[in-house]
This record gives sequence, structure tokens and C-alpha cells, in this order.
Amino acid sequence: MSAGLPVDDAAVTPLVRKSAAWAWRLLVLLAALVAVLWVVRRLEVIVVPVVLATILAALLLPAVDLMHRGGLPRGIAVALVLLGGLAAVGGILAFVITQFIDGLPELVEQVTRSVDGVRDWLISGPLHLSRDQIDHAGDATIDALRNNQERLTSGALSTAGTITEIVTGAFLLLFTLIFLLHGGRNIFAFVTKIFPDTVRGRVREAGRAGFHSLIGFVRATFLVALVDAVGIGAGLAIMGVPLALPLASLVFLGAFIPLVGAVVTGFLAVIVALLTKGFVIALITLGLIIAVQQLEGHVLQPLVMGRAVSIHPLAIVLAIATGGVLAGIVGALLAVPTMAFLNSAVRVLLAPDPVAEAESLAEQDDDSSVFQAEADDVEAADRPVD
Repeated sequence: MSAGLPVDDAAVTPLVRKSAAWAWRLLVLLAALVAVLWVVRRLEVIVVPVVLATILAALLLPAVDLMHRGGLPRGIAVALVLLGGLAAVGGILAFVITQFIDGLPELVEQVTRSVDGVRDWLISGPLHLSRDQIDHAGDATIDALRNNQERLTSGALSTAGTITEIVTGAFLLLFTLIFLLHGGRNIFAFVTKIFPDTVRGRVREAGRAGFHSLIGFVRATFLVALVDAVGIGAGLAIMGVPLALPLASLVFLGAFIPLVGAVVTGFLAVIVALLTKGFVIALITLGLIIAVQQLEGHVLQPLVMGRAVSIHPLAIVLAIATGGVLAGIVGALLAVPTMAFLNSAVRVLLAPDPVAEAESLAEQDDDSSVFQAEADDVEAADRPVD
């Protein structure tokens, strides 16, 4: 033994001992995280609908509360909000699909003209390619598609095999959303009873703070997505790009994946403009998308998100990348709202407890008073008697 340490520990430098202590604790935390992710992966059919229902509840709950405070029974308010939301989404989808069907022939015709123009440019332009070379390249592409036809077909069949899971997830999402809107606060209060009484209040406060941030995030994302879709869609319609409304709808949906979704869907609009209207219109479309993105990043995001949901852009990029690697598109979609929730909840959990601080200060005052009393007694005993 040396300085109260076993012989083996005393033979190791303090830096190595502390590093080892940190290392095994971090390994335990990493193992727990991997176990949680494995369980979530196995229960993805259940977890994803529940998380999506929570996000939708954050969007619709203020409307339900407003109707309930106005005098409507909560069940009727939930039904009205859900029916209104389903009607709005169904109407938008029907309108987009109709516009896509109506604009598809014109798109095919313009793309065909563009392809013919590119072929003529390759033959008569500076490259001076022969028609046989171009035809050979086209035949090679067709042969590649035919050779991979079985793989594409099997992929389509496997995708069709997931329809049952999608339908099951949709029903689970709907039922979860109904119960969250009707009695989500009671459900949360019941679930938090598993925590001890000493920390239950703090956990409930953290959950309320995280859900409040989730509400702000969903509202802000919806508004930003709407502005992106209206701005880009109006620009495409003014320039006469085909399928302007379906492309604007894709931009709206893509904007729910921050920093990445709107850029990817906007790039699709640039490709359509290039194929149908030429290089100049494609450049103007690209400039329009960049301008809308700058408006979003420098005006809308800081103004609408507010300080309650402020997350560093690097954290957003890393969260989206991690979610995409772990769970694909769904993971990228759910990564940022999950981070917004955890950001506020963890801050509340880690914040100092005023009651505990007051008790600690009181204990310190008591200890200091005891020590002072003992010192006074010692001083009085040492003082000479007159």
C-alpha cells in the first residue's frame, strides 16, 4: 500500500489510472447506447410511428387546446383537428397528383426535344461525335437496364412486400396520435411515476421543456417549408418550368429535413429546368433556390426558431448524417426533432436544483455555525481567568 492505494494502483501513474477509469465508464455507456439502438432497430415498426405521432401531436396540440378552452369537448376537438388535417393533406395530394398527370405529357415532349437537341449538338458541335457512337451509348444504357431487370423487379417486389408494414404503421400512428392529443399529458404523468419522488418533478419539467421545444421546432419547420415551397414554386411557374406545383410540393416535403432536404429537392427542380428550358433558365432556377435558402438561413430560421430551439448547424449536419446512416431517410427526418427535444430536456435535467442549493447552503451555514461555536468554546477555555 502507498498513500492509501493498493500496490498495483500505486505502480501506475495517476494519468493512466484516470484514463482507465474514464475508458471503462465510456465503454459501459457506449454498450448501453448500442443496446438501445439495437432494440429501437428491432422495434422500428413501432418506434417510428410513435415518434412521428409525437411530432404531429406537437403540431396539432395547440389547435386542440384552443378549441377545448373555447368550450368544445376535448374528444370533439381532436376529431375536428384530425379530420381537418386529413382533408387538407388529401386535398393537397390530390391536387399535386392531378397537376403531375396533366403536366407529364408536356414534360415528356420538352425532354424529348432537349434530348434531340443535345444529340444534334454532339454530332455537329465541337465534339463531332458520330451518330453510331451515340446510338451505341444509348444501346449500352438500354442493355444495362435489361441486364438488371431481375434485380429491379425483385427490389420492386420486396418493396411491395412492405406495404403491410406501412399500413400497420399508419394505423398505429393514427391511434397513437389520437390518444396523445386527447390525453397525452395524463399518459406522460403516468409514465413518469416509475421515477423516484425525489427526481420525478425534475423529469416531468424536462419532458415539458422538451415537448415545448418540439412544438416550436415543428411550427418553425412548417413555416420555413411553406415559404420555401411558395418562393420556389412561384419562380418556377413564372419561368414556365413544367410541373412547377409538384416540384414545389417536393420542396415543401424536403424542407422538413433541415439543411439537406430543400437542397436536394431544389436540385431536382434545376434538372427539370435544364432538360425543358435550357441552360439559362436552369441557372436562374439555381439562383432562385440559393436566394430562398439564404432567406431561410439568415432571416427565417433565427427569427422563427427562437432561442428555445437554437441548435448549432454543425450539430444538425452531424445528427442528419448519423440518422441517415442508422435508419436511412426516416432517421434523417427524425434526427433533428429528436435533438431539439433532447436539447431542452437535458438542459433542464442538468440545471442546478434551487431547493438542493438552498439546502446545501443551509447545511454549510449550520456547519460553519457549529465550527464557530466550537472555536468560541476553545477560545473561552484558553482565556485566562481574572
